[in-house]
Amino acid sequence: MKKYMIALYIRLSLEDAKTDSMSISSQRSILREYASELPEYANAELMEFVDNGYSGANFERPAVQELLDLVRANRIDCIVVKDFSRFGRNSLETGYFIERVFPLFHTRFISVNDDFDTQKLRGDTGGMEVAFKYLISEYYSRDMSVKTKTAKYLKFQRGEYQSKICPYGYRKGENGRMVPDPETSEVVQKIFEYAVNGMNATDIARELSRQQIPTPGEHKARKGIKTHDVSRTHGMWCNSTVLRILADERYMGTYVIGKREVTEIGGHKMRSKAESDWIKIPDHHIPLVNEEIFSKANASIQRFKIPNRKKHDYLLRGKVICGCCKHALHLANGTSYRCRFSSTIPSLDCYNIHIREKELNQLVYELLRKQFQVAFGIDSLADLRKVDTVAIRQADFDRQIFELQEEKRKLYEALVSGRIPLPEYKDQKEQISEKLLEVQNTKAVVMARLEAEQEERQHQRQQMDISRMLTESDGLTSELVDLLIDKIYVYPDKRVDIAFKIRDSFTTHD
Repeated sequence: MKKYMIALYIRLSLEDAKTDSMSISSQRSILREYASELPEYANAELMEFVDNGYSGANFERPAVQELLDLVRANRIDCIVVKDFSRFGRNSLETGYFIERVFPLFHTRFISVNDDFDTQKLRGDTGGMEVAFKYLISEYYSRDMSVKTKTAKYLKFQRGEYQSKICPYGYRKGENGRMVPDPETSEVVQKIFEYAVNGMNATDIARELSRQQIPTPGEHKARKGIKTHDVSRTHGMWCNSTVLRILADERYMGTYVIGKREVTEIGGHKMRSKAESDWIKIPDHHIPLVNEEIFSKANASIQRFKIPNRKKHDYLLRGKVICGCCKHALHLANGTSYRCRFSSTIPSLDCYNIHIREKELNQLVYELLRKQFQVAFGIDSLADLRKVDTVAIRQADFDRQIFELQEEKRKLYEALVSGRIPLPEYKDQKEQISEKLLEVQNTKAVVMARLEAEQEERQHQRQQMDISRMLTESDGLTSELVDLLIDKIYVYPDKRVDIAFKIRDSFTTHD
């Protein structure tokens, strides 16, 4: 006998952690006590999902995503939360899941403090009271975001707020402020000294690599701060790293903050701000170089910027990667792809790796023909008939839903006019609501089937298009590259591996 699966969802944001009633243990206690009183509890299995330290403004939370995946797999029968805000503070997304997704998969949703249970609603949405609770939660989230942002910027302007990670050359002091790092501050000073003495960025990078000084990313990784993938650096400094250090005003003791901002409330996507909007506070912390050295170093470093430089487009632009060090290959002189990263490191396997552009284009084209050489057959007329049948059924469901809604409206008019008593009204309304819920759920299943069939038709059309393009073309084209190729990995023996964009969507042949 299948176990009745009850999911207890708990969320605690950083702001909620200040309130004992919102703690994880408090929420767990409330939910378990409520679940134990459900009639289904005797044959139930409890699952617990906890998002600790996540905002409810969006659904980009690991535990809630795991829960929703199980709902879509028809493995969750009931979800219990402390209140609506624990599940989500975005009214549109929260309402979508409660009113659309959960009914589709016959998942019951219970909000304990809100006295909300979808099983009691019989297809209704909960009315204005529930809608207002959605909105209150969302506006609370937005108000809290604005207040937090305002407080943060006030700290910025006072020079109080510090980033979690200090720039290379500094570390956190006992008071939380930036102080020179004895392990790396001398390296920064050495970089400025080299620049003042006339060395360019390439020479400085080579000299630091020769001295086997760990790169900033490697230094952080050794300290347990793994914010960058350092597997490809091989202990080699890059010109861009040197230039970034030389241009950083923080090494003069100037506090620079507020370079980026989130694109929307509750989101994680960031965008850069104009430098005029940055916050800069001079003499904020101990400088590693004075203003004179900073200016001389930057004046001596040449940064070649060609205004309105015309980009040379070629078929495999941004697609060709070194198979050894995983750096992008550079199209030198418009004729051959070369690995610039290994050009000065004879010890690397990809040292002096190169392949001519025409040779690579032809090789990739032949590989594509081999992978997709079988023409894809499809009975398009039969497929269209199937979709038309589903569309007709969908229209029939819409008609049934409209008729049932009309019955509810007329039934309510009969109650108001006194033609039927209240007990009879409630009985008939419950019967109509049950029929309406059944039709709506069936329609949702049919819609899902329709979308799946439409996707399959699109998939088959795409297969036919690829087969046609490969048959009609004499060589590699931009359409084939954009449609099929994600990355191309080139190895020293001119062996080529292709990472396809749609590998799982097609039957390929090695």
